[in-house]
Amino acid sequence: MSENQRNDGTGRVGAQQSGAHNRSVASELGTIEQNILLRIQDFDDPRQEWRRLFSELYGTFLLVIVAAGGGMMSQAFPGVISRTAAVVAPGLMVLGIILFMGKISGAHLNPAVSIAFALRVDFPWRRVPGYILVQLIGATLACLLLQAVIGVSATYGSNYPAADYSAGAAFWMEALLTLGLVSVILGTASGAQNVGLLGAFGVGGYIALAGLWGSPISGTSMNPARTFGPDLASGNFLDYWVYAAGPLVGAAAAVGIAFVLRGAGGGESGSGAAQGGLFTEVAKDKKP
Repeated sequence: MSENQRNDGTGRVGAQQSGAHNRSVASELGTIEQNILLRIQDFDDPRQEWRRLFSELYGTFLLVIVAAGGGMMSQAFPGVISRTAAVVAPGLMVLGIILFMGKISGAHLNPAVSIAFALRVDFPWRRVPGYILVQLIGATLACLLLQAVIGVSATYGSNYPAADYSAGAAFWMEALLTLGLVSVILGTASGAQNVGLLGAFGVGGYIALAGLWGSPISGTSMNPARTFGPDLASGNFLDYWVYAAGPLVGAAAAVGIAFVLRGAGGGESGSGAAQGGLFTEVAKDKKP
């Protein structure tokens, strides 16, 4: 009898300890869940713009490491890197960048793309200066690092008109190539044409294809930041206007074509693609 009472007492104590343990675990899980929710809310706070800016800086840095690095490595190791490899590599890098950080900042990596999204009303104009600034910084840091590591001038990683072609011809080539690039970007980021992550393959594939046939004349920059980085690092801005004006003209024309094809921008789909997933802002008159 007394032994049964002792067993019952032990059982009650064990049950109480088990219940207390379960409550403790539940409390800890609740605290963890609350902390996670607070982090998410903090991450969505528009004051966290620095996350987007860092994303753009880092992404542009990686793009230019490959884009400018191909020419610089070819100079350091003649015959090792073919033109085909040098022009395809940036497309592959952009594909990867969009996949791993597109949801943070939209993965513009290009002042012409930021301006195109703003013209399309998918991206707030007040964010454009910050995006362009960090894109230029990321491109410059990449070229300074390449110069230090490879030991050749960043001039070999920049873009210049071909010897037998004028700066005007290179300008029109850059405008034409950027027209296609921004059309692909806006097309895969808007309305019924939104293909989600597959947009990365469309953009990366276009960059590689454009480089294969357009690079002999202009170098296929399509990006003012991509050419600004090596030019600043080397101190040689010869014909840089071609690589600033050409992409901007092409991007503006692509916005006009997007309006003809799909109407006005500013919808939830296009805005989400342009801005990423951090506190996306949608034009009020376009909200469903």
